[in-house]
Amino acid sequence: MTPLKGILFDLDGTLFDHRAAADAAIVAWVEERAPGHPRLAETAALWAALEGPYLAMWQAGRCTVQEQRRLRLSGLCRELGLALPADLDGAYEEFASRYRSRWIAYPDVAQAVAGLGGYALGVLTNGAQRMQEAKIRAIGLEGLVGPVLTGEVLGGFKPSPVSYTGAAAALGLAPDEVLLVGDDVPNDVTGPAATGMRSAWLDRLGVEPPPAGFPRIASLSELAGLLRADHQDGATSASSDELRSNPPTCAR
Repeated sequence: MTPLKGILFDLDGTLFDHRAAADAAIVAWVEERAPGHPRLAETAALWAALEGPYLAMWQAGRCTVQEQRRLRLSGLCRELGLALPADLDGAYEEFASRYRSRWIAYPDVAQAVAGLGGYALGVLTNGAQRMQEAKIRAIGLEGLVGPVLTGEVLGGFKPSPVSYTGAAAALGLAPDEVLLVGDDVPNDVTGPAATGMRSAWLDRLGVEPPPAGFPRIASLSELAGLLRADHQDGATSASSDELRSNPPTCAR
């Protein structure tokens, strides 16, 4: 087995709790406009459901980042029966300001990253480049986790193979020398396998069945143990290969 030389982290849901920040921000945004709205308890789930399809439109080049934000906000207002803001960009910025105020790293991140000396590090994320770079600064990881790599700079978003091969190349490595750690199974676990990149599923919630054949960790605090096991497996494999190439001679 090729020794691991680099580690890529997903960002949202892996290093940073995007869902909690976005949920709290959109509920506050709606509550300000419609105190006591009868569907306030549904707001976070509705916003999350709108996120995927409109982000996919942007990633496919069918709209700009700003357009997908307007579409999402318009869709939420229609669903909740709220008056459509005259200035959608300004209204979205009000949500975004609340969202930014809640950017914080998961508590297991700092120690896990500190223990990765000797590995080339990077962040591979499907968000917008400027926003994802801002998140890394805000959560105190700038300069500690390597380059922030998005589909905007790689020419394709996860799970496109070009995102994985391009991210590995940005670290100066081949895909099979890199481990991707993330919470999204298609994007961070099964997707990389098509390029020979290894992956580990970070299952913080413990609510989904694990994908067969891939390592699963519940916290980044378990990453060091996973890497030690991989190193031991690699050393055993290397010793076996050497033994096959240089079989022992019988004593005479």
